[in-house]
Amino acid sequence: MTQEHIDGLLAKAAALARAVRIPVSRSICPQVQINRRARTRFGCCLRRDGRYTVELSAQLAEEGGERAVLQVLAHEVLHTCPGCSNHGPRWRSYAQRMNAAYGLDIRRADSFAALGVEDSRPVRYWVVCGQCGRRIPRMKRSPLVDHPERYRCACGGALRVERQGENGKM
Repeated sequence: MTQEHIDGLLAKAAALARAVRIPVSRSICPQVQINRRARTRFGCCLRRDGRYTVELSAQLAEEGGERAVLQVLAHEVLHTCPGCSNHGPRWRSYAQRMNAAYGLDIRRADSFAALGVEDSRPVRYWVVCGQCGRRIPRMKRSPLVDHPERYRCACGGALRVERQGENGKM
């Protein structure tokens, strides 16, 4: 997707929000910044000197479809509204309004699969349910990886951790 196309989608996201009376800032930089280092987030809204800059991950810009990019840009545009720097009740109500009006699926966090992008992050740990067999990938150490006995799977089963070997084997 070209830079011009992405910038046009940013303008479209802001216009769609304004059309349903969401108070999007008029101080959004019209050029989306492509972030080539982002590996775990798809977009970001930064405020500097009263102006907002929206970033988009290069992977989403290159692999994602137009709808996925529009959805992430709309998510970030909502962060420019007063009282919406986080994902609090006001931000969620605006996201629901956009979703209802345009059939989008703006939410607090998206997944690679939901946006149609391949997750190329290296899996270092697999958290496995002893009851249902569900396998949950983890890229880095966390309390869940360090102490799986403190957690349960959604089915109620006990969890255990398998560490990925250097050669890709367990």
